[in-house]
Amino acid sequence: MATLTFLNKPLNTSGELPVVGAKAPDFSLVNTQLVDVSLEKFSGKRKVLNIVPSLDTPTCAASTRRFNQKASHLDNTVVLVVSADLPFAQSRFCETEGLKDVIPLSSFRSSFAKDYGVEIIDTLLAGLTARAVLIIDENDQVIYTQLVHDIAQEPDYESALAVLA
Repeated sequence: MATLTFLNKPLNTSGELPVVGAKAPDFSLVNTQLVDVSLEKFSGKRKVLNIVPSLDTPTCAASTRRFNQKASHLDNTVVLVVSADLPFAQSRFCETEGLKDVIPLSSFRSSFAKDYGVEIIDTLLAGLTARAVLIIDENDQVIYTQLVHDIAQEPDYESALAVLA
């Protein structure tokens, strides 16, 4: 379990992020067409998982925009934005914002948040995910993790993307 803060108040997650060097846990997430997709769908590609509580918040929206901008030029790399938002809301957000270089995926009917240790288990935010970034290589090995300790803050983009340079 990890302890984070939101507005200077502590909150806890269901576990810990996968460790660097470990094989990434498989997942089943829902795309904007309501189709379940797994880690295997992105086999052979580097994967940036931008995990956010909800795209309907300023910080989550900002991180999604930033990864869309920064990672769009990276070869053999996909940016997956994972949130508990419904696929309809994710699709609307990306369309409204003109974001074409990220793939929104919903955790609304999966165990992703628990499996990746990012499910918030207490406070008013229980059931949402903590803010985190994971980078998974072409062989599904975790090569970078960052759990943002105050979920109102943005991740460290430069450190995350430096792993892919």
